[in-house]
This record gives sequence, structure tokens and C-alpha cells, in this order.
Amino acid sequence: MIRQPIITVLGHVDHGKTALLDKIRGTAIAAKEAGGITQHIGATEIPISAIKKICKGLLETLKIKITIPGLLFIDTPGHEAFTNLRARGGSISDLAILVIDIVQGFQPQTIECVEILRKYKVPFIVAANKIDLIDGWQSSHEPFTQNLRNQRDDAVAKLEERIYKIVEELAKYNFNADRFDRVTDFTKQICIVPISAKTGEGIAELLMILTGLAQKYLEDKLKIEVKGPGKGVVLDVKKTLAGIALDVILYDGHIKQGDTIVLAGKQGPIITKIRAILKPKPLSELRESERKFRKIDEAYAAAGIRILAKNIEEALAGSPLIVAKDIDKACKDVQKEIAKIIFNKQNIGAIVKADTLGSLEALTKLLEGVVPIRKADVGNISRADIMEVKSVRAEDPLKAVIFGFNVYVNEDAKKLAEDYKIKIFLSNVIYKLKEDYEKWIEKAKKEEIEKLKATLPAKIKILPGYIFRQSKPAIFGIEVICGTLKPNCYLMRKDGRIVGRLKSMQEHGENIKEAKKGKRVAIAVEGLTIGRQANEGDMLYVFLEDRDISIIEEKLLNMLSDEEKELLNEIKRIKIERV
Repeated sequence: MIRQPIITVLGHVDHGKTALLDKIRGTAIAAKEAGGITQHIGATEIPISAIKKICKGLLETLKIKITIPGLLFIDTPGHEAFTNLRARGGSISDLAILVIDIVQGFQPQTIECVEILRKYKVPFIVAANKIDLIDGWQSSHEPFTQNLRNQRDDAVAKLEERIYKIVEELAKYNFNADRFDRVTDFTKQICIVPISAKTGEGIAELLMILTGLAQKYLEDKLKIEVKGPGKGVVLDVKKTLAGIALDVILYDGHIKQGDTIVLAGKQGPIITKIRAILKPKPLSELRESERKFRKIDEAYAAAGIRILAKNIEEALAGSPLIVAKDIDKACKDVQKEIAKIIFNKQNIGAIVKADTLGSLEALTKLLEGVVPIRKADVGNISRADIMEVKSVRAEDPLKAVIFGFNVYVNEDAKKLAEDYKIKIFLSNVIYKLKEDYEKWIEKAKKEEIEKLKATLPAKIKILPGYIFRQSKPAIFGIEVICGTLKPNCYLMRKDGRIVGRLKSMQEHGENIKEAKKGKRVAIAVEGLTIGRQANEGDMLYVFLEDRDISIIEEKLLNMLSDEEKELLNEIKRIKIERV
């Protein structure tokens, strides 16, 4: 059997995620909620009949035959539901819609969403919303491709300019994107669909592309055994009039009233029986008032359901949920999954705390390669966390830090952190935690290097066609291939011969104090004549005194990237071979 694809709608706050779904389902959820912002996680099933009605003209023109039973949309406040939609280290989302306000462009949570989509390797399309706000654009409920023909040239030019900005931003994350009607390979390019959630323009194309992508590229993933035991993920744990309830996305198999289920709790696996299953009425959704739910005896994937059961007060959002035919095996499976997210390795590294399992996993993934993680756990930052990081501090102060996402620091822990000078990074935007840490590390490195007065390794290439003066001093353009280049260092060739002293550097006519990997700058070198000691296209290295090498290896080695460590070894070999 083919199940309906699970589609996550995510993006920066107020860019139109809920408004987009409102337009599709014809409800007014956004108008009811505070400030029109999504307050809770929601799920909406859009039956195939509704999709056919919206896309009718396009489906007939393109002769597309729909085989999927519908689309299950997850509406999210930023990233939260998406990070909780996890299973076996990945995401259960089949596709995602990244909503971007075409006038505002990329915003902080947009960047966060792109980072998370890339980490989880989820295919996505971009809904470039609010085209009705483009100066001169005449928006209507018609399909975008039809409406485009009726626009003035200046309005089309403004639209293209904004689409290109989105293309440029996505390129920074190695995504190749274009407007959907210019995409030639849907497996390699990201579709950008201009839409207006206000007028409905472009929504037909959006649904058509989602349906087409799901049918063509996800056919095997959408095949399920509907009689098999249900597997789901807990989106939210909430109080209702009927008691504590779980909002769940069932992504595989079958679940019924009376089933024994296993899920993760704060103290270990929770084993309980389902008292009742509730489901939103058609074209309604999980955030609606409870009178819009109906009681059902069973549910099949993929579906958004609410489960009532006993002893689920300590259930964790983001937890896997398994219908247990074998309770021992189900408990082991849940524990195995949780052990990948909540751990304590006792290595030299940082502590990560978050509000849900999904957020914790997303943050840990984002910090991979940035800083080693010693411990990852759900909950607020405690006194015990501070004491644990304190033990790391003596080994490596730059790794003795704590990250907290959507959590706070307990009062006794706050005082202790101040006393021991433990650095804590707090934010409700995941990528900002990484960004803040990298800025802090950069500042700490600079301060340490300046204190020790050490010269750092660097490798540069003389750019062909950028020789401005051959000598006295030689002035030419270079690219930093690796490391950090600073004035007042000596430069040497690959054979170890020193060719001159770097006097100064300029970028766009302004003097600069350093240039990192990838930078292209002009440098002035005393003692070098281009055409004699060095030529266009040559590689040059910063000459390191034995003292510099000793300081770096004893005090600064942990501040170098793996590539910079390799460069240090290369410079050492050049010096040895020269002798």
C-alpha cells in the first residue's frame, strides 16, 4: 500500500507557514492565534480530492495521474516539529517546504532551517511567499505561470531580482536552485515556487510539484505494510480536558485502541496501553479545539493522531513510539534510539542541553566537527553540569563550555558558573549557538596568539595577472590557500629559501591585519623580485622559527584545524629538507 507523504512546512517566524496551509485547507487558524504566529505543533491531512480540485487545470494540461492518497502536512513553529520528526537518526519527513518571505529574504530561522534540512538530508522546495507585496505585481488566485503573462516588465524584473537573491543564499549551502519552471533536473536542483498565501497564486503549482516529486522519487519509501505494528514519533506532550495526551505522527504500520505502546520517558522507557485515539476531522488539524476531534478505533500510516494513555506525564517530545508485540524487544529498541541522542562519553568536550529529544539531536548534529560533545541530555542546566565542565576546563578550556537550547540555567548553577568562569551559550535559535561559539573561539584564539607573540602557519598562491610592482617592494595579488596570514612574517618557497618579508596587506584599498583561507588580497613584500625568486602561480609559505613551532605545538595546537596541522607538518618538512 502507498501511504501519503509526510511534508514539513518550516521557515522563519511570520513568513507565512500557517497562512499557506490556511489557504489550502480553507480554515482560519492563523487569525485565531496570538499575533498570527504558530503556537503549537500541528498536522493536517489534505485528501487527494482537495489536491485535484486545486490543481485541476494544471493536472489536465500536464496529464499527471495521481497515485498517492493525499498529503500529510506538519506545520511548525520554526524548526521544532521538524527536529522532533526523527527516526533512526534521520527524519521521517519525506519532503519539506521552506517558506521564505520573498521581500524580506533569508532571516535567522531561515538559515537554521536550511542547516537542519541539509544535516537531515531531506529533499525540499522553496515557497517564495508574499509575491503580492512586490511593487507593481498584480496577484490573483490563478496559477503563477498563468498570472506571470499578465505582469508588467518592471514587476517581473523585481520578482526575478528577489528570486536570484534566494538562489544566491542557497548556493552558500551548496544548493543549486532556480524558479520551478526553469528546473531541468528535480533530483539535483531546488525548486523555488513564487506564491501568495494571501491570494492563492502559485499554490496549485506548489501542490503539483510536491505530488509529482513524491510519486516519482519517493515511491519505495512510501510503500508500507499497513498490517504491521505501528511506529510513530511524539511531536508534543500536552494537557487536555481528557488528561495528558500525546500528539503523534504515525509513519508506519497500524495502531489501535488497547495496543501496548513503548516510548521514551525522562527516567527510561514508558510502557502503557492506549485508552483512546483521537483524530482531527477532515481539513481540520491537531491544534484545533478538542470538539473538532473524533474518536477512532484504529489508525494507519501516515497520520497525525492524539493518543490518551496512563503514566505518560514524563514522556519526551521527539521520542520514538512503538506498538509492542514483544515488550522487551520494544524497550531495547527505544533505549537504543535514545542512547544515540542522550549520552555521556566522559571525553574532553562540551555539554549540550535542550528541551526535546529532537532539538537535542539537531543541535548535536550541528556541532559535529565544531567541538567534541562530552554529554548530551534533555533538561535545564544544573549544578552537576557546571561541576562536570569544570573537570574538563584544566584539560582544554576552549572545550569546557555548555550549550543550552530552549532551556534555562538553574539559580544554583548560575552562581557556580560565574565563580568558576564556565562559559554558557543560550539561545532559542539552534544555529546561533554554533555561530556564537565560533565567534568566542576566534576571539579567544586571537587573544592567546597575541599574548604568546607567535607566528602562525600559512600558505599562499601568487595570482597570475595581478603583479602590480615587481620589486622594492614587490606588490602583487595572492590567495590564502590555508592558515592565517599576517604582516611582518618572512615568506619562503617550497625549497625552503626565504624570499622576503611581508610588509603589509590590503583589501579593497584598505590596510588589513590578517587574511584567512580563501581571501584574495594584495600584499607588499620587501626583498622579493617577481620573476627572480618567485613567479606568477607559485606557492609561498610563512617561514616559522623553531620558537614559533615550539609555541604552536605546546600551547596552540588545539586551536589549529586539521588542515592547518597538516600545513605545520609540511613547513617542518621543508625546513628539515633545506638543512
